[in-house]
Amino acid sequence: MTNANDHFGYSNGSERFFYNQPSRIFLTSGVKHLVDTCSAYWFIDVIISHQYKRQIKNHRFQVWELKRINENRFTIVATDGSHNRIAYQYILYSDFTYDLATLWLVNGTLMLPKEY
Repeated sequence: MTNANDHFGYSNGSERFFYNQPSRIFLTSGVKHLVDTCSAYWFIDVIISHQYKRQIKNHRFQVWELKRINENRFTIVATDGSHNRIAYQYILYSDFTYDLATLWLVNGTLMLPKEY
C-alpha cells in the first residue's frame, strides 16, 4: 500500500501558508505540494464542505484519511483524533496516485502529520 504521507511533508512546520478565502482555512506548503502534484484539490474540497456542519467544525483537531478500497474507489473518513468518526464520504472514482493519504485539520490549518 503506497502512502502519500511517505512522499510529502519532509520537515516539521511550514515555511508558507496558503489561505482558502471562502472556507477560512489555511493550507501548509506540504498540503499544497500534495494536491498540486496529485491533482487532488477535490480532497481539500471534501474536507472544506464538511466544515459547514457545526458538529464537525467544532472539533479543533480532525484527522482526514483518504483510503483506496479498490481500483479507483476511495473512502474518506474523518475522526476527532481519538478515533471517533465524525464524517464519512465514499468516492466513486478518483485517479489519485496513492492508496492512502492523511491530513490533519488543526485549529483552521490543514497540514500533513509530519508538519505538525
